[in-house]
Amino acid sequence: MRYMSRVLIGASVLLLFGCGNPDPSATGGPLAMRRLTGEQYRNAIEDAFGSQVEVAGRFEPDNRHEGLNALGASRVAVTRSGFEQYEGMARSIAAQATSPELRVDILPCEPQSATAPDHACVTQTISELGRILLRRPLAEDDIELRAQVASRVAEEQQDYYAGLQLALASLMVAPDFLFRVEVAEPAPLPDQPDRLLLTNLSLASKLSYFLWNRGPDETLLAAAERGELSKPEGLSREVNRMVASEHIAAGISAFFEDVFVFDQFDALSKDVAQYPLFNNRMAADAREQTLRFVVDQLVTQEADYRTLFTSNQIPMTRSLGPIYGIPVRAVDGWEHATLPANQSRSGLLSHASFAMLHSHPGRSSPTLRGVFMREALLCQTVPEAPADIDFTQFTQDVAAVHNTARDRLAMHATATSCRKCHALTDPIGLGLESFDGIGKFRLSENDAAIDTSGDFDGAAFSNAAELGQAFAESPLVSACLVENLYRYAVGRKQTNGERRLLRYLEDTFAQQGYRVPALMGDIATSEAFRTATATATAPSPDAPMARAVKQKRIHTNINAQRDNTRVSLIVSKSEST
Repeated sequence: MRYMSRVLIGASVLLLFGCGNPDPSATGGPLAMRRLTGEQYRNAIEDAFGSQVEVAGRFEPDNRHEGLNALGASRVAVTRSGFEQYEGMARSIAAQATSPELRVDILPCEPQSATAPDHACVTQTISELGRILLRRPLAEDDIELRAQVASRVAEEQQDYYAGLQLALASLMVAPDFLFRVEVAEPAPLPDQPDRLLLTNLSLASKLSYFLWNRGPDETLLAAAERGELSKPEGLSREVNRMVASEHIAAGISAFFEDVFVFDQFDALSKDVAQYPLFNNRMAADAREQTLRFVVDQLVTQEADYRTLFTSNQIPMTRSLGPIYGIPVRAVDGWEHATLPANQSRSGLLSHASFAMLHSHPGRSSPTLRGVFMREALLCQTVPEAPADIDFTQFTQDVAAVHNTARDRLAMHATATSCRKCHALTDPIGLGLESFDGIGKFRLSENDAAIDTSGDFDGAAFSNAAELGQAFAESPLVSACLVENLYRYAVGRKQTNGERRLLRYLEDTFAQQGYRVPALMGDIATSEAFRTATATATAPSPDAPMARAVKQKRIHTNINAQRDNTRVSLIVSKSEST
């Protein structure tokens, strides 16, 4: 099966580049510059120093835009306090990497003396580790400045590793490390004078973060340095290799974690009086359960994307067993389980993760669940609720005539300002009402029977399993996946000129059996992924780090003191030239 996937992807690449190309040509939008997410930062540190180095610190919050953090990453900067956090993490990581316990395994060379400068060794270390951290070969000036300062500190403190720590920390606060900066060269066509082509090194980073959610490996970097990614056969070879790699699982997991808004688990809380079973371990397992399920279906089993909504297979832990009513043999860790065929729970929509996230602390919420399904899974926009809505009936769990959520929501059927939106969200949200605020199955609410029947855009269903089947059969679901994955890949909203490309990707996705890795390969080899359009956008005054990268007016100010060595960036206040 894995071989067949590679054949499909390779065939798609040949079609994309070949004569008589059915792929509608589309030049990409503006160049992007995106701040690393917390997970991408940790992956970069692991790639450079290994898993034994601990990343301890607080990351500034991401900015979800148009439904995805991947789009908001190009709209965030690094604040003063955020930079101090990055600096503290960099110093801690550098100290661990140069510690007596780890330095032999991490550093590429050993100095002639631990109490004196060693220019050759420090230069080699900066060059090799900097290449991984900055995702490109370092220029001679990049290396020499750091090496000189490291040697000076080593001489003053009679400690080679004190100087090396400073040099390594400076790499980890460099804008080219904290931000993924796209660089392109002019490549105009007669009808596209503003067309740009990403450099091989920029394309390498864009590929690796899209497909793997981490920086490029040595093989990809070497191919980029040789200029092979600008050739059809070179790009095809690397994309096929990356899609077939075990790292594709992490890339797919990162994408779905973004689409499923799982970053909201960090602030999730429940009323323990209402849900005494709930605890932080259960929430963490529910989050991981869904991601494991997605990876198992789409990568391990190479299944059709639509089976996510109907599969009765599910990973399970001891903490989640009571939620699903399934006995779990393993005391610790995960085991595979199969949901009974005679129940109304199956597929993604019935996972505890969604029930937990899209509910209130003390009760379920058909509306929140409906909004999530419409926006994240169908790519539809649901307007915000009017500010003057009376929520009294929804905060009273027991009322004489409003015992169930369906009863309480019925009042919106007569409210003009609410009717249209709730007609979108409530019918499908009520289909999941058999799951309470933490996902536990129930038949009644406040001693009143729960009715989970409804209609999803013309498809009738009676329970959550049938709703999942309706989602699997809806063309809107696969089309939304294509749109979300494309936007995630390029880090921005699609342009009008890319709409025909999206329709083409939808068609090829269907022809290839709705295989997500194959779709990722098609996106990665599309012209729009490799190109950009020149714009005259002025630097944003509220994004100092972003402005610094674009202006290249960055200086390293190193203040070596007896007890404290500090690295800081001084950003020029002048405007771009």
